[in-house]
Amino acid sequence: MGDITTTIKNGNTILGIEFGSTRIKAVLIDEYHNPIASGEHVWENRLDHGIWTYSLEDIWKGLQESYSNMAADVEKKFGVKLIKISAIGFSAMMHGYMAFNKEGELLVPFRTWRNSITGEAAKALTELFQYNIPERWSIAHLYQAILNGEKHVKDVDFFTTLAGYIHWQLTGEKVLGVGDASGMFPINTVTKDYDADMIEKFDKLVADKGYPWVLKEIMPKVLLAGDKAGTLTAKGAKLLDVSGNLESGVPVCPPEGDAGTGMVATNSVAVHTGNVSAGTSVFSMFVLEKELKQVHPEIDLVTTPDGSLVGMVHANNCTSDLNAWVGIFKEFAESYGIKVDMNELFGTLYRKALDGDADCGGLLSYGYLSGENITGLSEGRPIFVRSPESNFNLANLMRVHLFAALGALKIGMDILLKEENVKIDSILGHGGLFKTKGVGQKILAAAINAPVSVMETAGEGGPWGMALLGSYMLHKAEGETLENFLADKVFAENQCVTEIPDLQDVKGFETFIERYKKGIAIEKAALENMR
Repeated sequence: MGDITTTIKNGNTILGIEFGSTRIKAVLIDEYHNPIASGEHVWENRLDHGIWTYSLEDIWKGLQESYSNMAADVEKKFGVKLIKISAIGFSAMMHGYMAFNKEGELLVPFRTWRNSITGEAAKALTELFQYNIPERWSIAHLYQAILNGEKHVKDVDFFTTLAGYIHWQLTGEKVLGVGDASGMFPINTVTKDYDADMIEKFDKLVADKGYPWVLKEIMPKVLLAGDKAGTLTAKGAKLLDVSGNLESGVPVCPPEGDAGTGMVATNSVAVHTGNVSAGTSVFSMFVLEKELKQVHPEIDLVTTPDGSLVGMVHANNCTSDLNAWVGIFKEFAESYGIKVDMNELFGTLYRKALDGDADCGGLLSYGYLSGENITGLSEGRPIFVRSPESNFNLANLMRVHLFAALGALKIGMDILLKEENVKIDSILGHGGLFKTKGVGQKILAAAINAPVSVMETAGEGGPWGMALLGSYMLHKAEGETLENFLADKVFAENQCVTEIPDLQDVKGFETFIERYKKGIAIEKAALENMR
């Protein structure tokens, strides 16, 4: 305790803050990369005039409250105020669209990754570039605004991601880590910058519009892990810490996306390694040794925080509908006057799923609260379906919702593993789906027919990964790669629990996924007839 108190007083801590879909979390680590304090703020996106968004007020309130709660945690545990920090890093949900004019004013409400409103633009750019441009990507949002004839486009002076916006406001620097930048626009993994040929094609595509900008000028500068990305300004320090205790001048590392911090937090930045992050959305990230043979609309090509090529399968929907079903059981229990511990309830219901039939007894579910690109849905309608012959019981009900949480991911993963023959040496799972030991891990192993490991530190997640990137910036040796830094200085003694796929579960998931694919017609009918 005394050593940590001295560490805090001397400013030898590093702070990572990540804006997730439902939670903003701040994690403070010591010089040995151990989390010593944390704070969080719960938030939720809103559907405003058909756009999934968070307001600027939401963003700043959430940032300030998560920091304040972390600082209060420091004071409660160690009896000292947090005044000095040696490095800070900010990360957030990737993709989306935040566009600003020359005065720094937001031109339209923040359009998050969750919006499925850019299908026309994404398809056109994919054809133009011969490179998959998903609907979530920032360039798809910009081009869709152009196709829509939106008046604000002519006034765009800068557009960026949520992490890039926070970093800009706190440091004055319009930069972005390469991993987050790769979700804005394709990256050339040789130059470690935006693909120059594709930028030229885009500029020619919109030249007749007469905009006063060219694309490269309005995007953030690309930086790599380990680069210095500015310092916390006096204004930024006051924005972050409303108490005024935090000193300015703190070095800040390149802002990153949640996919990149997930790779760092699971030590999955080396070729042939991968991870699956499962929460509100679910995505898998696998570091590739070469380009894919074909363009697949189900596969994003992004990068690690140090610029290596990554195949990413991203599904918009994962645990939200599953959580809603657990909430129904909570409401049922409370109707009988039973006080419910949510962690215990989740654990009990998740474990019950392991008693179900391998193929979920013929049940079918789609937890689509929003659209799903992989299965071709522009909007979502959560539905649960069964036939008269289905084996409808609690175990199968929970099992089908867990399977369905990974359904869209499974379709994309099959392309990588079965069609592209991507080699995977290790897969790490992290996120809310894996909190109940052995359950989400076992089901993911069945879905991809490969061993899945969960680290002791997996629960720390993205903000811890962001703090590790801050440490890499500060402490890397000359020529030391991010891969070696993580392996030698962070994860050398980390323990993993590995789940080997069960053959019956694998067969059961294959049966389920065929039912899931055929049932997409039901989901489409629900979309057409439920308004």
